[in-house]
Amino acid sequence: MTYIDTTLARLAKSSPSQSEFYQAVLEVLESLSPLFEKEKHYLDQNIIERIVEPERQIMFRVTWVDDKGKINVNKGYRVEFNSAIGPYKGGLRFHPSVSSSIIKFLGFEQTFKNSLTGLAIGGGKGGSDFDPKGKSDNEIMSFCQAFMSELYRHIGPTIDVPAGDIGVGGREIGYLFGQYKRLTGRYEGVLTGKRIPWGGSLVRTEATGYGAVYFAQNMLQNKGDHLDGKICAVSGAGNVAIYTIEKLYQLGATPVTCSDSRGMIYHKSGINLETLKQLKEKQQAPLQNYLQAHPDAVYKAAADYAPGRNEVWSVPCDLAFPSATQNELNQADALALLANGCKLVAEGANMPSTPEAVEEFLKARIHYAPGKAANAGGVATSQLEMAQNASMIQWSFDEVDLRLKNIMKNIFTNAWETADEFNQPGNLVLGANIAGFRKVADAMIDQGAV
Repeated sequence: MTYIDTTLARLAKSSPSQSEFYQAVLEVLESLSPLFEKEKHYLDQNIIERIVEPERQIMFRVTWVDDKGKINVNKGYRVEFNSAIGPYKGGLRFHPSVSSSIIKFLGFEQTFKNSLTGLAIGGGKGGSDFDPKGKSDNEIMSFCQAFMSELYRHIGPTIDVPAGDIGVGGREIGYLFGQYKRLTGRYEGVLTGKRIPWGGSLVRTEATGYGAVYFAQNMLQNKGDHLDGKICAVSGAGNVAIYTIEKLYQLGATPVTCSDSRGMIYHKSGINLETLKQLKEKQQAPLQNYLQAHPDAVYKAAADYAPGRNEVWSVPCDLAFPSATQNELNQADALALLANGCKLVAEGANMPSTPEAVEEFLKARIHYAPGKAANAGGVATSQLEMAQNASMIQWSFDEVDLRLKNIMKNIFTNAWETADEFNQPGNLVLGANIAGFRKVADAMIDQGAV
């Protein structure tokens, strides 16, 4: 058996039924083969066996009371995956799909994503199967306070600094931080994604979407091309999608799609950003309501999608930005994108493309940026928030945006040059995985068997 087969067999035994986690591990390990052929000391040091196991996994019960006085129970998670290059850093996700497998895959990916930023942050992830949809502010506060009543024991500004993710925005971070402060009596930068008046960073809300577009811009510029005039397909309607759309407009491109769990909008003349923000940021309304303001747009319900397809990827476009969730773009979707003229895919979500879809992109030799590289802008700006908190200062929007832009350029350059080093020019999957892995692995070797 190869080291990949051996590792996956061991994980299947020690961590059964965690398909998303196995997928993330396999994708990274397959890319690392050229590195291990060139630098065998990584295998001699058993780095693979060590790096695929989290340093700590915390699971706990979350008991909270709803508006009817009923006691509810959810499951909470925090996986502190790797601290070789800095304190654990990664978001909290509140969504019914959350499981050990989802949190471990996200924490594993986060380790290498954080490494690529060049910043001193390790990898972690957490969350709960709690669903914020349909809950009152009081119910969300009750849940967040109960969640933090367990989590606070395990986090700190130089230990583990959670952030937001799906289902966890400024409101939830506020309730979590307030409970942390109540329990510890300390006002410190233990969470990122805070509101601006009490320690938040400008650009943090926009960072993941902006960063994905900056990364795409670097890919195009490297080949003498540009964003101006490009037609773009974007999935999702949350922070990542909204601010991907905003930055695409700022740089001259035209985004024509967006989506939520109920369906997708295709607006050939361009998604109206203000309408989208009004629906999703202020009203929390279904995307179908977009048609009320823009009857020339087309809405397709998810129930009417072709079997096994995501219709967001069926429209003609030059560039695609999967920005919703994991495995939202499969092989059939990838083939549809390629047939419709797509020349670049930059992942705003975590692992949104299935392995079969990635294989099609690589085979077609289009520009393809994996999530751990293209969507690293969010965590990079979280670390910038940590730096501001530590110094008790706040940088301007333009200063943070410029730092973000430079970080994304450095990530691209590092991944691109690493792909060249291993004679696979343009393969940013291999380049990002090797570059991210090598920094973490070297630190682990330096620090001994811990």
